[in-house]
Amino acid sequence: MRFDTILIANRGEIALRIIRTARAMGLTTIAVFTEADAAAPHVAAADRALRIGAGPVGDSYLNADRLLAAARDSGAQAIHPGYGFLSENADFAEAVAQAGLVLIGPSPEAMRVMGDKAAARAAMIASDVPCLPGYEGADQSDDALLQAAEQIGYPVMVKAAAGGGGRGMRLAATAKDMRAALASARSEAAAAFGSDTLILERALTGARHVEIQIIADAQGTVLHLGERDCSVQRRHQKIIEEAPCPVLTNDLRARMGAAAVAAAQSVDYTGAGTVEFLLDGDGSFYFLEMNTRLQVEHPVTECVTGLDLVELQIVVAQGAPLPLAQADVQIAGHAIEARLYAEDPANGFLPASGPVHRWLPAEGDGLRVDAGIAEGQQVSSHYDPMLAKIIAHGPDRDSALRRLRHGIAETVLLGCDTNAAFLADVLAQPAFVTGQATTGLLAQAYPEGFTGAPPEPQEIAIAASLLVQDRRDRMAARAGGIDADLLGWSGARLAPTMLRLRCAGQIHALKLRALGQAWQVALGGAVFHIHLTRNRAQIVAEIDGARRNIHAHLGAGRVWLASKAGQRVFDEVTAHASAQSPETSGQVVAPMPGVVLNIACKGGDRVAAGDTLAVMEAMKMQHRIVAPVAGQVAQVRVAAGQQLDAGSEIAEITPDADRDT
Repeated sequence: MRFDTILIANRGEIALRIIRTARAMGLTTIAVFTEADAAAPHVAAADRALRIGAGPVGDSYLNADRLLAAARDSGAQAIHPGYGFLSENADFAEAVAQAGLVLIGPSPEAMRVMGDKAAARAAMIASDVPCLPGYEGADQSDDALLQAAEQIGYPVMVKAAAGGGGRGMRLAATAKDMRAALASARSEAAAAFGSDTLILERALTGARHVEIQIIADAQGTVLHLGERDCSVQRRHQKIIEEAPCPVLTNDLRARMGAAAVAAAQSVDYTGAGTVEFLLDGDGSFYFLEMNTRLQVEHPVTECVTGLDLVELQIVVAQGAPLPLAQADVQIAGHAIEARLYAEDPANGFLPASGPVHRWLPAEGDGLRVDAGIAEGQQVSSHYDPMLAKIIAHGPDRDSALRRLRHGIAETVLLGCDTNAAFLADVLAQPAFVTGQATTGLLAQAYPEGFTGAPPEPQEIAIAASLLVQDRRDRMAARAGGIDADLLGWSGARLAPTMLRLRCAGQIHALKLRALGQAWQVALGGAVFHIHLTRNRAQIVAEIDGARRNIHAHLGAGRVWLASKAGQRVFDEVTAHASAQSPETSGQVVAPMPGVVLNIACKGGDRVAAGDTLAVMEAMKMQHRIVAPVAGQVAQVRVAAGQQLDAGSEIAEITPDADRDT
């Protein structure tokens, strides 16, 4: 079982993470990539890299035949699947073994049991691992599931039996919600996992999501490495994770650890895995599922234990016993991780794509940034929207939290929309600061969604100054070296520059006047004096005598400006810009790149504002495309299965107000 060459069947951040440890162990690393990922950092970081497709995951990272061919062609003896993609696919694990290769992960049999939530529940019940009241029966008819829900008692959580990541999960608060929850969960599960089988569980409100990291070797040793609190979730997807859990006692930790070990032993588990539980306020805990792979949030466990989980995975995959015992596992300090996603929180958290103009991860004591992006790279709609993980470690929870908030504020990513401002806001919520967060935190804290703070007047003034100064500098370059102060010189006083900038849907009118190498900027009733100079990668802005360093990127009539909100994007509004928006015109466009799953309307249909017109899939999630206005569908311009770019027209509605009477 010894091997010296590993193919990483993944991409992005986790591929880089595996490469880092494998190379430190003296192993040769082979990366795989698509045309969309050709410029990704993991391609350059590996010893060798092989192209496996164009972009879509079905023809690349989810194509077992291509991955196995790449392993054969590269001479790899082992495959590390990372997380996501085929990492929990038992058929792939079996194919790897049949090809004479080592999968750095558990057996296909363990994957099959734990990958099927119905089979996993049955195995846990047989092993006396606590489970919530539920239903995992073979009868999948609506009548059977409705009857089971009545016996369980509402609220009920409807879950896809296959897969994970929050997909195929719906909450039914009452009986009247149940049929819609079943239909929606089945549809998403079938699209994501190829199976629409469902299970039901009693929904436990106000609970914490606490998981136990385990590691097991082929000699039968199973260790638990402490817990992670992953309660801060949106749509059942984790956003912030920490270790240890703020409310766990040593006794409760030992009992949950023992239950996790029992769960792993019930399927003869080997490798790294995570057993997830719901923890009630009274200290009761219940099995949710087992992830038979490395978790996204594994760095917080590494920070507090000092262990390298990827190294331990490789050690046990080579057949060696674990180099430590349970008594050797010690928890030191506290660690918190935040996931930086490519998404637009102010627009319903829709997935985002686009260029990475500037990427400067934060540095400092106790900070670790695991990322898979680089400047100049294009964030693709084909893949998961996670861009990076910002992790902070400190001697206690307060210091870890301070360091993480600093790390988010100091991390610069200009170009693609991100959730940085949202993360900063969540970390400042009183329930999180005091360690009282449950799975209901985000719904309670943001009942109307998240819009974020508007740009500060100084930010608007700086963006305007950057635009006009860049324009002036370009003119100077074309003018053959004439001093910028003399450009447009006249015996009369120069007329001011009038500028309108749009940011976050609001338009700001500014008046700028050149004062030598500085600018006088009037915005509303405020007047700023701004002097801009460049200092390597940064711009130094002196505003009314106060200096601040800023990061910015300029495009055609657009400024990306780093701020405490992650970034601000300012667009120049010209006189030719249309005053009518798609929201009022009845034009329905794709809000992000993605694939059309189905069309729910046709030409001539009458629709109300908010009616579903189509369903798109982007970055592994389904999104409803709704009518912006009431009216009649004039034309549908797309078909199911079609790949769309952001802004592609989907349909056109003739609004009621515009119809002839």
